[in-house]
Amino acid sequence: MKTIMLLLSFLLFAFSTNPLLAAAQEAVLDSSGEPLQTGVDYYVLPAVSGSGGGLTLGPNRNGSNCPLDVVQEQNNDSNGLPLTFTSVNPNEEVVNLITDQNIKFSAATICVQSTVWQLGAFDESAGRSFVTTGGVVGNPGRATLSNWFRIEKYDEDYKLVFCPSVCGVNEGCRVLCGELGIFVDNGTRRLAVNEQPLKVIFKKA
Repeated sequence: MKTIMLLLSFLLFAFSTNPLLAAAQEAVLDSSGEPLQTGVDYYVLPAVSGSGGGLTLGPNRNGSNCPLDVVQEQNNDSNGLPLTFTSVNPNEEVVNLITDQNIKFSAATICVQSTVWQLGAFDESAGRSFVTTGGVVGNPGRATLSNWFRIEKYDEDYKLVFCPSVCGVNEGCRVLCGELGIFVDNGTRRLAVNEQPLKVIFKKA
């Protein structure tokens, strides 16, 4: 009995003194205050009114339609395209903070590539990496490192972050973490690793 009590005390202490561990167990809430569900369609919208619309698909920086990049709608009233989250933990039905997620647009395109998000290679001319599509769902590890994103708190709202933990240094992976924000590129509002993160909310589609 004493052993069990000591174990429970240790776990409570660990959660109370490690904010990252505690946050990882906290569900992300949608605009109605309900926990985000994996596999359910949501719109990702800017939390600040008048700062553009929701996230959608657009031509890449090379001017080609494929693979499509993740961009923000110019129209403030547009929700963009719905998307789903798939947790690195296959049995999780709720999207939790600071947990690796695959993000996929629920849309059909003319491209042979998927609509699963992935972080593209570093763009020397722009000095940053852009979020594009063509990733895969699941199979966490070195081969899929660029396919995993997470949600973190940002004041009273949220931000999207690239900082996957599906492959560690001992497995030969070195990750440069970065917050995702909007980079205006010749009039197109592209989602990219950015100094200023985009503050977002999630609206059920």
